Amino acid sequence: MRWTIKPKPDSKTVDELQEALQVDQITATLLAQRGITNYDDAKTFFRPSLKDLNNPFLMRDMDLAVARIEKALLNKENILIYGDYDVDGTTSVALMATYLKSKSDRIATYIPDRYEEGYGISFQGIDFAEDNEFTLIIALDCGIKAIDKVNYASEKGIDFIICDHHRPGHELPNAVAVLDPKRDDCDYPYKELCGCGVGFKLIQALAINDGLDIEDLIDYLDLVATAIGADIVPITGENRVLAYFGLQVINQNPRPGIKALIAEVKKEQLTITDVVFIIAPRINAAGRMKHGNHAVTLLTETDVNLAAEYAIDINKFNLDRREADQQITEEALAQIESNKEEDRVTTVVYHESWHKGVIGIVASRLTETYYRPTLVFTKSGDKLAASARSVKGFDVYNALEACSEHIEQFGGHKYAAGLTLKEENYEAFKQAFEDEVSNTIDRSLLTPEIKIDTQISLSEITPRFYRIIKQFSPFGPGNMTPIFMTENLRDTGYGKCVGEDNKHLRLTVRQDQYSMVGIGFNLGDKLNLIQNNVPFSAVYSIDENHWNGNVSLQLKLRDIK
Repeated sequence: MRWTIKPKPDSKTVDELQEALQVDQITATLLAQRGITNYDDAKTFFRPSLKDLNNPFLMRDMDLAVARIEKALLNKENILIYGDYDVDGTTSVALMATYLKSKSDRIATYIPDRYEEGYGISFQGIDFAEDNEFTLIIALDCGIKAIDKVNYASEKGIDFIICDHHRPGHELPNAVAVLDPKRDDCDYPYKELCGCGVGFKLIQALAINDGLDIEDLIDYLDLVATAIGADIVPITGENRVLAYFGLQVINQNPRPGIKALIAEVKKEQLTITDVVFIIAPRINAAGRMKHGNHAVTLLTETDVNLAAEYAIDINKFNLDRREADQQITEEALAQIESNKEEDRVTTVVYHESWHKGVIGIVASRLTETYYRPTLVFTKSGDKLAASARSVKGFDVYNALEACSEHIEQFGGHKYAAGLTLKEENYEAFKQAFEDEVSNTIDRSLLTPEIKIDTQISLSEITPRFYRIIKQFSPFGPGNMTPIFMTENLRDTGYGKCVGEDNKHLRLTVRQDQYSMVGIGFNLGDKLNLIQNNVPFSAVYSIDENHWNGNVSLQLKLRDIK
């Protein structure tokens, strides 16, 4: 791994923060690196408040959206809540449907079939709305580029309200309202909301119109926090507030569906990381392996016993998903070896039977073994479909664009994309993609990078210091778990490999008279670096170890040199 120490923030800012907050230099440095430069910033950061949420009517078209929904409710129109099949989409639909069903019995939901309809608004979905006499569709986490679909609906007398967070194209859909903070003409102060976050701002606006307060909407925040974690949006500003209070709901009073999903988890307090790795994959598995409707049904269910039954189905989908992605990953790795492609700068693999719902996960898994731009193809109808994943710093979208002569269609962003092509063009595309990446990538990007916040000594790791670090949570993009480096460490002589196949490393490190236990997952192959009293450096985060009722601090090792 490449170790990169982040630039030191302005020393004057650090000194002023130390003085204002009465904290040590390391804490002040960590805060300054996160854009916190004064007492008021720190107060907002450490004490998130619902009062810090922006007025939803600052979002362009919010007044139009509220007026159209109020009109539909008044006239007893049928309203269809339409969303994508991933976590952000299904939580958005569950949120909006739950809120509007408290006002009307003419609310229904629609999630497109991942395989028959694909991503976003579909003609099939609009036909369903027409056949069932819906006159208003509220689209969540999709629709910002659905120009032709919205026009098609308009011809049938169906209005659209778009709630999206993806970057718009040159033209906006001709909808009654287009809520998207990334619109160039939208002055909403916070641009990084997820789809469910935009949906929440809409129900917040509706609630204000009804004379309700933000506290009346707290119970919806378990859905918003789940979407924030799953969609990997920055956990800064408004998202930090929504995630902070959403986690409180998840831990204290979650909706029956989420409660059922976490019933088997033996943890007192779930974090955003737990949401990402425990709740989100299960919700996602419905759309990957069966249908996103299963996720919406679970998340909107109010009966605890029924929710528990639905959760059993969802957990089975997740087990199926895990088995599929493990098997396909193994087959893909074997294909790379058999083709002798270990030393290429790209991974491009294909098998006609690979499950389309998991090829994105497999692409991510393959980058753990071969850290390079990766595409995993499978058969989809009469074409091949692929999911692409990149490495930090390399724009895979641009690379695909350079190979577009071989591609039928593609879309996505810098680090993840999807594409389809004709089977006869696969080999030509594979070579063109390898050539393009080989000619444009900085070779250093093919080694994973670990960013270090600051260098510290073991003596500076105290219970008080850790208590302050814990208050930096919830962690995520824009506020990652602090990563430290310490030099001149030595093993006390008890370092050993542990776990299945001795994959992990457990040791006690010392520096001068200070010592701490460290655990390094998947670092078993580094054992030789710490033996024979040889000094070494380590990169790590600080964690709590719970064992036999005792709690102690430990180093969660990321790498050793």
